[in-house]
Amino acid sequence: MSSGQEARIVTRFAPSPTGSLHLGNARTAFFSYLWARKSGGRFILRIEDTDTERSQQRFYEGLVLDLRWLGLDWDEGPDVGGPSAPYAQAERGDLYRGLFEELQRSERAYPCYCTAEELELSRKLQRMAGKPPRYAGTCRNLSAAQRLERDARGLRPSLRFAVPSGQVIEFTDAVHGPQRYLSEDIGDFIIRREDGTSAFFFCNAVDDSLMGITQVLRGDDHLTNTPRQIMILDALRMRVPGYGHVGLLVGADGAPLSKRHGSTSVQEFRERGFLRDALRNQLFRLGHASDVDGWLPLEDMPAHFRSDHLGRAPARFDDAQLVHWQKETLARLPSSDVLAWLGASDSTAFVELIRHNVVLPSDAVPWRAVVQGTLAPFGTQDEEVIAAAGADFFAAAIDALRQSGGDFKVLSKLLKERTGRKGADLFMPLRLALTGQTHGPELAPLLKLMPPDTARRRLEAARDLC
Repeated sequence: MSSGQEARIVTRFAPSPTGSLHLGNARTAFFSYLWARKSGGRFILRIEDTDTERSQQRFYEGLVLDLRWLGLDWDEGPDVGGPSAPYAQAERGDLYRGLFEELQRSERAYPCYCTAEELELSRKLQRMAGKPPRYAGTCRNLSAAQRLERDARGLRPSLRFAVPSGQVIEFTDAVHGPQRYLSEDIGDFIIRREDGTSAFFFCNAVDDSLMGITQVLRGDDHLTNTPRQIMILDALRMRVPGYGHVGLLVGADGAPLSKRHGSTSVQEFRERGFLRDALRNQLFRLGHASDVDGWLPLEDMPAHFRSDHLGRAPARFDDAQLVHWQKETLARLPSSDVLAWLGASDSTAFVELIRHNVVLPSDAVPWRAVVQGTLAPFGTQDEEVIAAAGADFFAAAIDALRQSGGDFKVLSKLLKERTGRKGADLFMPLRLALTGQTHGPELAPLLKLMPPDTARRRLEAARDLC
């Protein structure tokens, strides 16, 4: 079925509140959101907080803030409710316990008393024998008496899913195509931890089914989890959703995107001053081939999202591309929004002057100093440019400034007549003396914003350097 014909899709984003929203997870949420919106379906937010030691309220609040900032809205979730509530897994314990009991009654799950040390020794021996490490089934066939004896010793068992033998697990991945796994290659896996909390394999799968998710989209590091989850759902006679696994985000060096590449979380990009439309346009093209190359507003993106154009290969995050989309976004923002983004009491004229010469709010600081502050001392090369122009040039510039009244067109005409200089020989030393910069916004409007005394003092300082 082509992307233009697909039925209404129900997708979800299911983060764990154990840290800030990573850019890779944000992309998964964004693609899931677009897929649902394209088909007129539903997008659900579910919080997977069964890891009670690492899950924190502040991380949950940060996740919601980042998702809202990106412009994503969900039809069901912990803060908006819905027919599948609760949407935080920590509140769904009774449901999971009932399903665990059902699996044990049907002998599709069993308690495992193996300690971490015993499991590590078993894996070590398997590796030494050249075999892939997987659970050896030590506790699978314990008798009732043996289990009672272990319980009496105070051993707290985990619960393992009993993988059936001789089965072939097949599914068609939305990104990778047909997939085929043999149950013999999958060891019995834990579905409930020793402390009674549900493991990812279990609660993630059953919640997707119970919440009516039709399409799970996630990173391809989860691809090999899928046959395990399909077996769980089959054992519980629950509906199996579709699965799609996109290539992971990597840095320019091809390694998984991490702190050593710079900012990796939505919060960090937001706090640095990147605009959400810039980040959205970047995410839209990371591992997704759209039919539009140019900048898109959020409301137009669902129509141009192609689920059949999601990539298998790792997607390289390129800082230069994000800067490109930032500039594209800034060019489209109303002056009032740029003012709010800068977070300072600048004039509209200043905003219009610098908007094409800044990427982040911090980039406006030197231009603010040019207009109304103190310039940094000249560097060695800049001093050489000033000295080459000579004291007579700057004396003529001071006089031309006085006669022109700050009109740059008149000033440059007078200076050209008096010095015989033109082009770069005229404008470069003049720009450097007035702004301390060799490039940037046009000099004429900069001079217009600059107090006359400030311009005169800067020209005098340049003259005195010669």
